[in-house]
Amino acid sequence: MRELFREWAENLETFVLEVIFEERGDFRARVTRGLLFGCSKVFQVGVKLRRWLYNVRLLRDKTLGVQVIAIGNLTVGGTGKTPVVEKFARELRDAGRNVAILSRGYRSKPRPFHQWFLSAIFFQEDQTPPRVVSDGKSLLLDSEMAGDEPYMLASNLKDVVVLVDKDRVKSGRYAIEKFGCDTLLLDDGFQYWDLRGRRHDVVLVDRQQPFGNEHLLPRGTLREPASHLARAQTIFITKSDGKTAALRERLAGFNSDAAIIECVHHPLYLEDVFTAERLDLEFLRGKKVASLSGIAQPESFEQSLRNLGAELVYSKRFADHHRFSQQEVINVINRGKKRQAQTIITTQKDAVRFPKIDRRDLPIFFMRVEIQIVSGANDFQDCVRKICFK
Repeated sequence: MRELFREWAENLETFVLEVIFEERGDFRARVTRGLLFGCSKVFQVGVKLRRWLYNVRLLRDKTLGVQVIAIGNLTVGGTGKTPVVEKFARELRDAGRNVAILSRGYRSKPRPFHQWFLSAIFFQEDQTPPRVVSDGKSLLLDSEMAGDEPYMLASNLKDVVVLVDKDRVKSGRYAIEKFGCDTLLLDDGFQYWDLRGRRHDVVLVDRQQPFGNEHLLPRGTLREPASHLARAQTIFITKSDGKTAALRERLAGFNSDAAIIECVHHPLYLEDVFTAERLDLEFLRGKKVASLSGIAQPESFEQSLRNLGAELVYSKRFADHHRFSQQEVINVINRGKKRQAQTIITTQKDAVRFPKIDRRDLPIFFMRVEIQIVSGANDFQDCVRKICFK
């Protein structure tokens, strides 16, 4: 039943994305767009009302007495946020901060229904401790319990605490009391206004689709109006190609004070999904490869394979955060072999959701990437210094 629901939800998500980006022009799509447009106007009122309630202090934010860095997007998915969170965590850790990453654990396994139901019925505050993905020493949960991004961050950052809980005030307090953390990194935290204090807001803007289709959810992918960039102290332009003058000018119109940093996702190496064997990227040059992905914007990943000299003979795309079945992976192996692929390449984010498979007809590697700053490196270091010595 759970698998059927997941498949239905992914099909619905795919349909809605095709509708809002106007890839469908049939009558049903046009009617759906009209309905979504009306809903987006209601959503906009809700966003502005919520912000006003915080501004007039009818809704109260909280402070925990430590430095808070909120890293997030204006749009839903696809900006390459996780490597930027990792970059900040490494830099702050190396500068002597005791860092905890606080995530809501998108599509992690929810707590048992009966616990949630009883808390809702009796208006009880949730006392369940946050999930500890990493205690800064060991990886403690799998990707299903933790969620894809928290698990990946914990895997790449062996000495950083990673916690998952929708209530990041609670998880922040836990990080301070249990692990002595003095710096809280809110993963996907730009819209999380409950936790303020000494806060630095970092917003990621995808150079390819900076504001989606310019509409708010659910007609578009904007979580809040672009003018709300005014809250940010630092703006990252991700997937930069260096031709960003027009985008920079528009960003400055919303926020002339924020530091603007440009970055790209830089491939490091290939790693076997099952054996952890590592290969240089040169392995791809001249190879016929098949790609397998379940991410928000697979086009960038597939183009990176071509840029590394691979011949992409087959690509299979699933919905973002798709949890692969054994049969799905075997199907990709079979279709890749028919097209004479010599290997299958996936992303690290996808690799954490791979099932164990008995057949290894084709080797399966994920591509490890990191953020490389191409413009504004001094601004980034200034940002880190300000956070560390604020």
